[in-house]
Amino acid sequence: MKVTVFGAGYVGLVQSAVLAEIGCQVVCVENNLNKVLKLQKGIIHLYEPGLVQLIQKNLRKNKLTFTTNLKFGIKHGLIQCIAVGTPLKNNRIDISAVYNVVVKIAKNMENHKIILKKSTVPIGTSEKIFSLVKKILKNRNKNLTFDIVFNPEFLKEGTAISDCMHPERIIFGINNINSINILKKLYKPFCHKKNSMIFMDFRSAELTKYAANCMLATKISFMNEMANLAEIFGADIEKIRQGIGSDSRIGKSYIYPGCGYGGSCFPKDVRGLILKSKEFGYEPKLLHAVEEINIMQKNKLFKLIQFHFRNDLYKKTFALWGLSFKPNTNDIREASSCMLMESLWNCGAKVQAFDPKAMQEISLVYKNNNNLKLMHNKESTLEHADALIICTEWKQFYFPDFKIIKSKLKHPVIFDGRNLYNPKYLKNNGFLYYGIGRGESCSRLKVKS
Repeated sequence: MKVTVFGAGYVGLVQSAVLAEIGCQVVCVENNLNKVLKLQKGIIHLYEPGLVQLIQKNLRKNKLTFTTNLKFGIKHGLIQCIAVGTPLKNNRIDISAVYNVVVKIAKNMENHKIILKKSTVPIGTSEKIFSLVKKILKNRNKNLTFDIVFNPEFLKEGTAISDCMHPERIIFGINNINSINILKKLYKPFCHKKNSMIFMDFRSAELTKYAANCMLATKISFMNEMANLAEIFGADIEKIRQGIGSDSRIGKSYIYPGCGYGGSCFPKDVRGLILKSKEFGYEPKLLHAVEEINIMQKNKLFKLIQFHFRNDLYKKTFALWGLSFKPNTNDIREASSCMLMESLWNCGAKVQAFDPKAMQEISLVYKNNNNLKLMHNKESTLEHADALIICTEWKQFYFPDFKIIKSKLKHPVIFDGRNLYNPKYLKNNGFLYYGIGRGESCSRLKVKS
C-alpha cells in the first residue's frame, strides 16, 4: 500500500519507519530541506531507541523516501497521513500546520484519498476539515471522493517503535464506513489481539486522545500529591506506591512520584482540554488541579535547595544529572530540569550538567548562558559542586559510586527528584538526602520546620 506522511517530526518519523517496515511504500514529506537532506542519508535529529536503524534499513530497501516535494507526496499515497505539530501558542492550540496540509491536499488531489490525521487536534476539528475539503473540491469543480479519518497516536517517547508495532488499541474516528476495509488492511500487521481496532465518531475519537493523556497526567499528579502528604505524615511514598500498585484496579504504571511531568504531550493536552472546556462554558476543576500540582512539583526541588542553603544560592555550584524530560529521549520540552536551572540562575547559582542524550538540545536553548557548563560524564559534574541534583531517571544514574560522589562534592548533599536512592543507606553513609515523599528523607524536615 502507498502511504504519504506529512511531517518528519517525532510522530511522523516513527509512523513512516514502521509503515515501511511492514511493507508499505512510504513517502515522507517535510518542508525543512536541511532536515530532508540528512534524513535521505539516514541521519535523524532526535533520539528514539531503534528508530535510526529502522529508517536506514528501509532507505536501503527503497521502501522509504524523504522529500520536500509536496505535490509528489499528494500524488503518491492513497493514505495521506498528517503528522505535523499542534503546539500550544498564546493559550491556544495552534492547528494551522494541519490546515495548511489539508488545504494543499484538497487543492492538488486528482483521485480518491483517505486523509488520516495523527496530529492531536481540538474536539470538532475533523468535522471542520471534512467541510473544508468538500468546499475546496467544489470550488475546483472536481467530483472526487475522499474520507477523513482521525487516528490518534499513543506513543511513549523511549518505547515508540514497540508502541507502534504492538499497540494496545488502535482508535479511528470516522464519519462513514467507506474507509474501514482499507484501514483494517493497513493496520492488520499491528493487530496482535482480537478487537484492538476501535471505530467511533470524530468527536469521540478526538476526546479519547485528550482523555488518555489527561488520565495519565492525573495519575502522576495524584501520586505527587500523595508524596507531599507522605512527607507530612512521615511515611515512605515508595512503599505506598508498591502497596497501591499491586491492586489491579490501580496498576503499576504512571504512579511514580517525582519532580513533575513534561514533554510535548501531557502539559499541552491538559492545558488544551482546559481551554476547550472553557469555550463551552465548563470549568474542569480536576484538570486545573492536575496542572497546578505539576507546576508546584516542578518547583519542589528548587524549594528544597533553597531550604537547605537557607536561601543563599549566590555563587553556589550544583551538579545536575539528567536534562531530558524522561529517560531514553533527547526531548527537553517542558522538562523539569529547565525550570530548575532557570530558578537557580536567577539566584546567582551555577550548574554543571550531564545527560546521556540531551546535551545538544540544551546547548542550543542555553548557548549564551555562562552559568551552565555541560560536562562529558556524570562524575565530572561533581567537581567543586555544592550538591548533586537528579532530574531524570536514566539507568546509568541508578547505581553510582557514592564514595566518589562524597569525595568530589563540597557537601555530601543529594536532591533526588526521581527517588532513585535509598534514604536510609545514604544517611548511614554520611549524606544529607532530599527525596520526594521519602520517610527517611530530609525533605520531611522542611515540612516540619
